[in-house]
Amino acid sequence: MLDEYKQHAAERAALGLPPKPLNSTQTTALVELLVRPPAGEEARLLELVRERVPGGVDPAAAVKAAFLSSLARGEARSPLIDRARAVALLGGMSGGHSVAPLVALLDDDALGERAAVELAATLLIFDAFGDVAARAAAGCEPAARVLHAWADAEWFTRRPAPPRRITVIAFKIDGEITTDDLSPAVDAWSRPDIPLHARSLLRRRAPDALAQLAALRRSGHPVAFVGDVVGTGS
Repeated sequence: MLDEYKQHAAERAALGLPPKPLNSTQTTALVELLVRPPAGEEARLLELVRERVPGGVDPAAAVKAAFLSSLARGEARSPLIDRARAVALLGGMSGGHSVAPLVALLDDDALGERAAVELAATLLIFDAFGDVAARAAAGCEPAARVLHAWADAEWFTRRPAPPRRITVIAFKIDGEITTDDLSPAVDAWSRPDIPLHARSLLRRRAPDALAQLAALRRSGHPVAFVGDVVGTGS
């Protein structure tokens, strides 16, 4: 799996693209490698599980969440991920399949507080809110702290304050810009691969758009997209 991923990453890098996220089959293989990591690949494996597995309710996220949950509960072991780190990685998944394991860990004497910290910063809770509220009502202190953190909007108030002034450099296209200019229908086949599909941006309207954007980025300022009329057809 690692050799195939390295080859894939090199091929994408040659196109100026990041690697595709891991799918569920690749994530299953990654889990096995995390249990018995090859020498010299430890950092790469941690980067893959942390950064390259989709979050939310993707099938690969289900594999990752189940593995991290088993590590956090002490049912599985990895020399690279201890119980506390497993909780932190669950929190980094931003909801979806990670929510149920984190809610269950609120009852854990050793990790309940850590699970509360991760849930306090998680917004995509959906029906699990009732599970947290029920635990709080039953006297679970970490669950009560999660409810207070949500009520106080700590997920927002703890973030860095935005800068008072932002300097940008404008990339302006004159006239009406349609959705087909931004996402050409003839390139619809690549839409699931967003970085690849982005290479077709304004392909017919401004064939050198990507080169212009690259030059503007070298100014060091964020690039602001500007148009007279944007999004016709959406």
